[in-house]
Amino acid sequence: MDVLSDAIAAMRTGRPHSSLTSRRAPWGVRFDGGGHAGFHAVLEGHASLVLDGSDAEPLRLGPGDVVFLTHRGGYELVSGEGEGTGAGAGVSTVMICGAYLLDENRPHPLLSELPAVVHLPAASAASMGGAGGAGGGSVEAVLALLGAELRVPQPGSDTVVTSLLDALLLLILRTWWLRVRGSTGDLTGWAAALADPAVAAALRAMHTDPAHSWTVGELGALANLSRAPFARRFTASVGTPPLAYLTWWRMTLAAGWLRDPDDVPLRSVAERAGYASEFAFAKAFKREFKVAPGQYRKLRVAG
Repeated sequence: MDVLSDAIAAMRTGRPHSSLTSRRAPWGVRFDGGGHAGFHAVLEGHASLVLDGSDAEPLRLGPGDVVFLTHRGGYELVSGEGEGTGAGAGVSTVMICGAYLLDENRPHPLLSELPAVVHLPAASAASMGGAGGAGGGSVEAVLALLGAELRVPQPGSDTVVTSLLDALLLLILRTWWLRVRGSTGDLTGWAAALADPAVAAALRAMHTDPAHSWTVGELGALANLSRAPFARRFTASVGTPPLAYLTWWRMTLAAGWLRDPDDVPLRSVAERAGYASEFAFAKAFKREFKVAPGQYRKLRVAG
């Protein structure tokens, strides 16, 4: 299991959706951003991104540019020639836009460190889609497939589009993390954690087998480090001690399982989360969420 995929899966709710749009300048579209994260990819023409409450200059977007925006605030997309509110007769702009529903109540700290806007210029999206540039063009390739499905829907397109949107989200964020890791200067936070072999190995182990009774010594041994140096290294980059992160991740997974419409039995949830008894699990869960697991499930279903 890899941490980025898990972090996204833990936050995602519902199905993503997307559309292919074509507008002639002058035009302008507003997005409130509440409860959604979204992307915009310019295929033809130009657009400008204006964030609410920002003094920065509008971000100019051209063919091949991709932006991913978190759900932290509203923004506008306007035609390159200036803001407008209706269809005009000017230059045409063609874009693919998509939205993802995210659970705002328990964001993974890896995603919490994202800036409000992740901007992948055309050259970046085309050349950094694969690790280290290998298999470059992954973002560009998925956008091409997505555009084709949206232009001419075929049998099975609903499932194909959903799968492509899932892949696109991962590729956008992976490309951004690779760019951060490859930039000059000292890495901090989760960028440093994912780039540190010792910390990354421990994270992968906890994500692969969260039910295992991990000890700090075991996790440190994965990177040939003794207990104390490993714990300091992990805490410095992740921001929390190893076993505290393990508990947080177990509870995050458990909350997702409790939201599962298949109604997974509490005993199974407890076992999958690494607890020998329902009582021990319920105590830990209530400490984390302030409600018992059964009540949490009812509230989520009712909501």
